[in-house]
Amino acid sequence: MNDPKVLRSETDKARKGIADRGGRYLPPLEKYLTLEEERRVLLKEVEELRAKRNEVSKAIGAAKAQKDEETAKRLMEEVGKLKEVLPAKEGRLSQIDAEAREGLLSIPNLPHPTCPVGKSEADNPVVRTEGAPFQHPFKALDHAAIGEKLGILDFALATKLSGSRFALLRGAGARLERALAQFMLDTQTKENGYLEHWVPILVLPKILEGTGQLPKFEADLYKTGQFEEKEGGEGGLRDALYLIPTAEVPLTNLVREEILDGAKLPLKLTALTPCFRQESGSYGKDVKGLIRNHQFDKVELVWIVRPEESMEALERLTLDAQSILRKLKLPHRVIELCTADIGFSACKTYDLEVWFPGEGRWREVSSCSNCWDYQARRMNARFRRGPKEAPEFVHTLNGSGLAVGRIFAAILENCQREDGSLAIPEALVPYFGASEIKP
Repeated sequence: MNDPKVLRSETDKARKGIADRGGRYLPPLEKYLTLEEERRVLLKEVEELRAKRNEVSKAIGAAKAQKDEETAKRLMEEVGKLKEVLPAKEGRLSQIDAEAREGLLSIPNLPHPTCPVGKSEADNPVVRTEGAPFQHPFKALDHAAIGEKLGILDFALATKLSGSRFALLRGAGARLERALAQFMLDTQTKENGYLEHWVPILVLPKILEGTGQLPKFEADLYKTGQFEEKEGGEGGLRDALYLIPTAEVPLTNLVREEILDGAKLPLKLTALTPCFRQESGSYGKDVKGLIRNHQFDKVELVWIVRPEESMEALERLTLDAQSILRKLKLPHRVIELCTADIGFSACKTYDLEVWFPGEGRWREVSSCSNCWDYQARRMNARFRRGPKEAPEFVHTLNGSGLAVGRIFAAILENCQREDGSLAIPEALVPYFGASEIKP
């Protein structure tokens, strides 16, 4: 969440930042500011009433000590009136606190001053491009058609098993998916200094709240329950569990409610997990192929850093994700997202896009974001610069390193041959065990 002090004391800055993201988030901000003003006035009243109650209570004790029953009776009546008024005001104050916190959770991160202001993805500037986009000297197929022609992708059978927006990989396709994931993990752990983790893919609601998926994006999550057996053989559902939409969620929450040793920062964490998304609001969009499935594999990169290091860390994180594309020699570009296009928890984001010649377009394969202290405040994740220093909030960053299925698709489109075979990128051959896939 945002720093409440900034929202309260720098309201013009907060309003501009939220307005730059688009007008839809201004009402929650204004509601929060209204609640905070009511809270400020009410808190003063409550504190004055409590002080008055304590003062009168002491006076009652003094009157009784002097056996002044008349004064004691009058003061007790006064305390009685205070006790009639105070609980209602304290109750409203607690209600405001709860509503204000809920409001904070519904307000997105303020964009960083260096984030370009824009109204849509059309305003995202290109930072750099590596490898010119090209068209094959033959009629290129899209990745879905190539995969089915090679016999390594089967969407009809996946639909039979699970419905739409799932994919089944077989034979060389399954092996290529596994090879890609291993290649990505090895690059990030052996060359780029990340510590690999194997994490749960079912998490508690508070874990998703910590990284910003709840409560705002519940409709895009898969929710389940956990069966708990009780005495006598009975059972029932306890706390709801959610399938993770990305390994960012469990990895970032590893530092939840911790006070870290600042000397041990930064932390660079990675994990390969399946990811699950309802894709609500994307009806009719990218329904074919591997681009927007309900289940997909992804290697995630997470940084936990000191505040003064986070902007440099974003540049390095982006280069770490980009290193995979460079090794695979896939034409790609880096774009910077404008204020209207950055994610809910991010203050600054770079996207990596790969050229898909079969479709004749760029496709996003990674988003690398600096979340500033937004997630840290939700998780209460802090660090100390020294043994006697006060705790400070860490900064968190995350990025795909990369989305395995989308790179699978990019290889199919970029490495297809006129005879229907597929060339395997040289860097991937040791992992895949062959240099091509034949029809």
